[in-house]
Amino acid sequence: MPQSPTIIEKPQRWDQPLDPQLNDDIASRLIQLEPFALMDESAFSKNVPLRGILKNDCRLIEFNKGDIIVREGDYGSSAFLIVEGEALVSLKKIPQSVLGRDPVEPKSFMETIAQLWSNSKHSEARNFETGGAPKDDAIGERVDDGQTRIFLHDIPRVIPAGQSVKLHKGEIFGEISALTRTPRSATVVANTTTYILEIRWQGFRELLKRNDAMRLHIESQYRENSLRSHLREIELLKDLPQDSIDTISALTVFESYGSFEWNQNFQSTKQKDIAARVLSEPVIAQQGEYVDGLILIRNGFARLSRSRGDGQQTIAYLGKGQAFGLRELNHNWQTSQQRPWALSLRAVGYVDILKIPTSAVEQFVLPNVNSALLPPLFPEADMISNRRKVSRAQSLDQNLMEFLVGRRYINGSQAMVIDLDRCTRCDDCVRACASTHDNNPRFVRHGEKHDHWMIANACMHCMDPVCMIGCPTGAIGRSEETGIVSINDGTCVGCSTCANSCPYDNIRMVEINNAKGLPILAADHETPILKATKCDLCADQASGPACQNACPHDALVRIDLSTPDDMISVANR
Repeated sequence: MPQSPTIIEKPQRWDQPLDPQLNDDIASRLIQLEPFALMDESAFSKNVPLRGILKNDCRLIEFNKGDIIVREGDYGSSAFLIVEGEALVSLKKIPQSVLGRDPVEPKSFMETIAQLWSNSKHSEARNFETGGAPKDDAIGERVDDGQTRIFLHDIPRVIPAGQSVKLHKGEIFGEISALTRTPRSATVVANTTTYILEIRWQGFRELLKRNDAMRLHIESQYRENSLRSHLREIELLKDLPQDSIDTISALTVFESYGSFEWNQNFQSTKQKDIAARVLSEPVIAQQGEYVDGLILIRNGFARLSRSRGDGQQTIAYLGKGQAFGLRELNHNWQTSQQRPWALSLRAVGYVDILKIPTSAVEQFVLPNVNSALLPPLFPEADMISNRRKVSRAQSLDQNLMEFLVGRRYINGSQAMVIDLDRCTRCDDCVRACASTHDNNPRFVRHGEKHDHWMIANACMHCMDPVCMIGCPTGAIGRSEETGIVSINDGTCVGCSTCANSCPYDNIRMVEINNAKGLPILAADHETPILKATKCDLCADQASGPACQNACPHDALVRIDLSTPDDMISVANR
C-alpha cells in the first residue's frame, strides 16, 4: 500500500510568541498605553495587526530595584518601553566586573612559565564547587521566573548622583542597538520596581513602518545624537564644514537589506550553489543602473560583483565603514557624464546602509574634499567593459574569495586559518592551547576546507557577534580595547544560548569537573553543570595566541578576514 504524505499546517511567523504568557487581555491593556494608543490600527496589515505585534512580538518583564536591564557593550535585538516605574541610564562607565564580566589581567612572565607544571590533570576542571557567582561585592545574582539576573546591591554606590539620567513611564530605549545590531551604548538599571515591555526587532520594525510618528521620532533621535558623529568618522567627510555635515545629515537616507537573523538559516544557505546563493542575496545597487548616491556601510557585509555570463563574479566585499559609488560619482561630476554603477552591491546576510543622495555629494562633498581622497576617473576604454582593473598580485584567488564570502568567514576579525600544505598534523597548537588554559583546549583542529586552506573551529571574534545576543547574565562580552569576545566562567549559567546562536559551531557546552576530576552537579536535580567554552585569543598571555606561537611550521595564523588584506598577505607568502 502506498504511503501517504504527512500534512501539517504551514509554519507561521507567530507560531512561537516571544512571551506565551502575554494573552489577549494583556495585549488589550497595552494597546491603551502611549505610544500604541496614538496609532491607527487600520494602518497595520491583516497579517500583522497591531494587537498581534503586542501579543506575539512583546514580552512584559518585571525588574526589581537594582536589576540591570541592559548592559553597556551588550548586543541585543530588542527595544524597551517603560510601562511602569523608573530606570536609570548610567552616564559613567561601570566596571566590567559589576556588569558580570571579569577584566582579563595578563599573566606575568613567571606565571606564564609556572602554568607549564601547575595545570590541572583533569579536563574542564574548575576551582569552585558550584555554578559560580559574581565576585564583586557591589552586585548579586538572582533568579526570577527562571531568568538569571545580575543586580546592584547599592545603586548610589555604583551610579552616584549626577552620573545618571532618569527614564520614566512611556519612554523607549535600546531601539538603535536593536535596529542596527550595535553594542548597547549605556547601562540601564531599574530604579524602582519597574515593568518593561520588551519589543523584539521584527515587531519594532513593523511599528516604525506603520506609524510615522514613532519612525520619525527614532530617526530624529539618531540624526540628533549619532549620525553627525558617525559622518565625522568617515575619512572622506571628516574635514567638511559643520553646516555641510548638518545638511548632509538631514538628507541622508537609512536603508536595511537582508535578514537580521541571518544566522538561523546560515547552515542551509551556505550549501546552495554559488551562483544561486549570489542571486538570492538582496540587491543594494545594480550594475548598469543610475547612480543615485554614495552608499556607506553602517553594519554588516556586502558583496561586490559583476555580471559574467548568466551569473555574477565576486570582486570583493565591503564591511562596516566602507563606501561604494565614490568612483562613479566623482567620474560623473568631473566629466558631466552619467556613468551607471560599474558593479553590483549585494547584502551578505544583513546590511545597514546610509545613502547620501547624488545631489548632496556633488554640492557638499566633491567640491570641498581633499583631491587625494578621490579615486581616479574611469578610462574611456573601460566605459564599455564596465570592469574594474584589479591587480592579480593584490587580489585573492577567485574561488577562495567565493569560499570566504559564501560561508561568511569575512565576519571574522581573528579567524584561525591553517595552511594544510605546511601543517604536519603534529597537534602542537592544540597542546599549547591546553597548556595555557589549565588543560582545557579551547578549539578543535578541524573545519571547512578550500584547496589547501582550512578555517578551524575556533572563535573568530566576529565583527557581527550574534553569539552575544540573548545571554541572560552578560557572561559573554566583548572588550572595547581589544575586540576579544570572552566568556566569564563565574556568571555563565550554561543556558547554551551563545552556542546555539554561533553560526560557525565555535562555542561548545562542556560538563565541568572539580579539581579531582569528579563532575560538578546541580543541587536540585543532580544533573551536570554546563559551561560555555570558546577561544579567548589567550587574552591573559603576554605573547598572544599560544596556538599560533606553537606552530613549528608557521602553518597556523590568526588573521582579520573582514577585509581581504591579511588573507592576501598569507596567500602570497
